[in-house]
Amino acid sequence: MIMRPLAPLSSLALIAQLAGCGSGGSSAPAAALADSPFTLPSGFFYSTIAAVPAARELAALPNGDLLAGTTSARIYIVPNAESAGAAGVPHVFITLPAHDGPANGVAIAPDARAIYAATEYHVYRIPYHRGDQSEPSTSAQAIAAIRTGGIAPHSDGDVHITSSVASGGSTVYAGVGSSCNACTESGPTRATIQAMSLSGANMHTLATRIRNPIALAVNPSSGVLWTGDAGQDNLPYGHPYEFVDAVTLQAGTPVDYGWPQCEEDRRAYTSGANCARVAIPRVEFPAYTTHIGAVFYPTNSSGTYVFPAQYGGGLFVTSHGSWHCCPAAPPGVDFVPLHGDTPRVPVDWRNPNAQWQRFMGGFGTPSKTSYRGRPTGITVGSQGSLFVADDQNGAIYRIRPRR
Repeated sequence: MIMRPLAPLSSLALIAQLAGCGSGGSSAPAAALADSPFTLPSGFFYSTIAAVPAARELAALPNGDLLAGTTSARIYIVPNAESAGAAGVPHVFITLPAHDGPANGVAIAPDARAIYAATEYHVYRIPYHRGDQSEPSTSAQAIAAIRTGGIAPHSDGDVHITSSVASGGSTVYAGVGSSCNACTESGPTRATIQAMSLSGANMHTLATRIRNPIALAVNPSSGVLWTGDAGQDNLPYGHPYEFVDAVTLQAGTPVDYGWPQCEEDRRAYTSGANCARVAIPRVEFPAYTTHIGAVFYPTNSSGTYVFPAQYGGGLFVTSHGSWHCCPAAPPGVDFVPLHGDTPRVPVDWRNPNAQWQRFMGGFGTPSKTSYRGRPTGITVGSQGSLFVADDQNGAIYRIRPRR
């Protein structure tokens, strides 16, 4: 795959202008982006369309607008994100209760009549009508409590406070991270994926012992839920491999991913661990990749900016990179070719780079912890554009094929 830097000056000027428009940004993101020649495959280009501070998960709305969760209590909307030209100026769509933690997760309901948001402690349902540009805080209804227990007694302090959300069919899914790097949880919902009805009723544990399942995506062709997982630190260098997997195709209720005793292909990392019934993931990535977002590219998209056919049905994931080490796994946007819910390249336990391709790169540096950007949320717009959030630069990028 041919890679080349693409950093349109018009995009950099746009984000500099937006950063001073009262959206909570500053001139800092523009300065960072000016030295960031991000790369894409030949035939694609990107534009920086919005400045959203600490942008996290994204949700595309049917009219071409875009929602962005953040690490604050605010969810932003980017009007006309799918327009032929510049997008509208981003502004706050809704503010959730500050005591509930960051409003990281956002998703649109299957019937597009509601928005789901995930904070540290709750999943919210927010009414939505096509074209809405804001909602009062009072309209958000907490439909499920997703962190109901305390921090593990022997937590090492690596407490995850963001939650993710996805919806498909008649189900809402919430990914809830662990309260430690490696421990036995005392809270029943930590290090799990929760499933519930669209009203929030009948919540139950779909997957357990999964350290930080923040990258959730439902395959629109099959209805299968996929997740990425950020693996534990401080194991032998290069391990454990991180993964994305088709959760609802695994056996068992709940699906047991084995953390922290078992990783990879039922490999025991704790003496005496029984890994015989632990789920084996379908797609492996290098250690410390840290997936934050995931989205399937539709197989039947007919929009103005639809990608070439080889991307249809495949999975895009955002890789945030390590917080403390490992320049060999820099941030970026990666693509996993799939046939249905089966990887086109089978897993190779000797090579965690075999099943995926770097799609958007240039975020890394030779430093262990200094990056040019850190991708987070990702979604496909109503006209086929791919949108990527970057919480380090407070930016949203729009990727389209050249015509």
